[in-house]
Amino acid sequence: MKKIFTKKTILALLIGVVLISFSFQSKFFEVAKQIEIYTTLFKELNMYYVNEINPAEVTTTALKNTLKTLDPYTNYYNEQDVEAAKIRREGEYGGIGASVRYSKKDITITQISKGFSADKANLKAGDVIVKINNQLLESLNREDISGLLLGVPGSSVSLEIIRQGKRIQKNLKREKIEINPVPFYKMIDKEVGYIVLTRFNEKASSEVKKAFEKLKAAGAQKLILDLRNNPGGLLGESVKISNFFLPKGKAIVTTRAKVKKWSNTYTSRNAPIDLEIPIAVLINGSSASASEIVTGALQDYDRAVIIGERSFGKGLVQRYRPLSYGTQLKVTISKYYTPSGRCIQELDYANRDPKTGIVPKFSDGGINEFRTQNGRKVYDGGGIIPDVNTQDILIGETAKKLLGSTALFNYATKYYYQNKTIAQPGKYSFSEAEFKSFKNYLKLDTTFVTLQEASFKKAFSIVENEEKRSVNKSYSKIMNSLKERKISRIIKNKKKLKERLKELILERYYYENGVYQNKITSDETILKAVAILKNNKKYQELLAPKE
Repeated sequence: MKKIFTKKTILALLIGVVLISFSFQSKFFEVAKQIEIYTTLFKELNMYYVNEINPAEVTTTALKNTLKTLDPYTNYYNEQDVEAAKIRREGEYGGIGASVRYSKKDITITQISKGFSADKANLKAGDVIVKINNQLLESLNREDISGLLLGVPGSSVSLEIIRQGKRIQKNLKREKIEINPVPFYKMIDKEVGYIVLTRFNEKASSEVKKAFEKLKAAGAQKLILDLRNNPGGLLGESVKISNFFLPKGKAIVTTRAKVKKWSNTYTSRNAPIDLEIPIAVLINGSSASASEIVTGALQDYDRAVIIGERSFGKGLVQRYRPLSYGTQLKVTISKYYTPSGRCIQELDYANRDPKTGIVPKFSDGGINEFRTQNGRKVYDGGGIIPDVNTQDILIGETAKKLLGSTALFNYATKYYYQNKTIAQPGKYSFSEAEFKSFKNYLKLDTTFVTLQEASFKKAFSIVENEEKRSVNKSYSKIMNSLKERKISRIIKNKKKLKERLKELILERYYYENGVYQNKITSDETILKAVAILKNNKKYQELLAPKE
């Protein structure tokens, strides 16, 4: 049919084009205007500010603070940040084989990897590094310290550490460190195989496949995949791992973006390695992103029973975009959706309250119901809800503050130097007597301080010296009372605290491997998964639709 354009139609089209063009130019002008304002401000600051400024540091701070108003995953990366991000993705770097915690004046070793330089040099968790290559760390930021510690494999690095009050000099050679995303896998018994996946780096799918094939060769008829505390990583690796247990051609995850080419449905492209083996996937509140993609896909296709706690709820996808001079922007480009259509993003950053900074939850406006392949009900609104909930709820802000402090870590260090040996990993438990010792330790600890203690201490500090002598006795009595009250509050969380202390202590004697050796004999969620997998009727009931 021939189209006839009237004068009115042509005029409307022209007006539309003009408006679009004006809108684009207006937006472009606003962007250019703001860039020019920052450039002129920076020049004036650099020229006239009374003290010397570090241009790179000022710009990095400005950019990072700008992005803070968006979401916590959209970040600016300077050259050092880019290298660190590359290490996380590729799982390889030149270092000493130790995890560390940074402070303003030093770094504390928190974990030693077995067999690497730090282990060979007899470094221990709890050692405090105060100098690297004779460089004091007090004046350096985190990126500078990291740059000193990492380096080319084969190069030397000297450390000055403080251990239990003594200064010790250590000379080490950096090695090529490969981060294995599957630090542990083993047959729990004659039937059940167990795999731990801690991150989704470039080695994730190959290492999971390798572990699974070895377990199958050892007789595994059922599988536990432990994704607890796995923060995620590469989307492609999550698709590959899901594909191991799902037929070729199945939708694994869908992304929806502002840019059309980044809106995709990722499907399983390869032949699966096992479509029959019963699977239990373990998750908790720190299982996020790629962990939730795997969990959501296996749940939506009724391919696994999900056991544990509600997952974190990160349904946002990021991509790295190159910027000038080797810097990068990691930007949130899309949301992802499970095969049933669920977006499990919990926090709605687009509607952050400008006054309070509080970010609302999508579930505040209600949740939506979806159906799995078998017809089971599942829901959106924040995280993956497990089929079997084993959540041990943390009671009270005091317990949360304790777990967020370094008190448990410091106690584990003290315990290690007071006890030459402990029971074998599979038999060790943190006893009632040891928990009593831990409570006594908290009375002396300075890192676990409640708001009441801090406020009272601050009030006492401003009392005049002559008055302090008269109130000193009362002050000590009240402080002791506050400490006793603080300790009485954490007793409600004794089970969780004992479990965490046990893990920290086992790491000191038997490395990370010892923690997992203990878990497969005593972890309640793992034992629950074993029981469900070995009860086929229960397993099938959990995957059947419920009305």
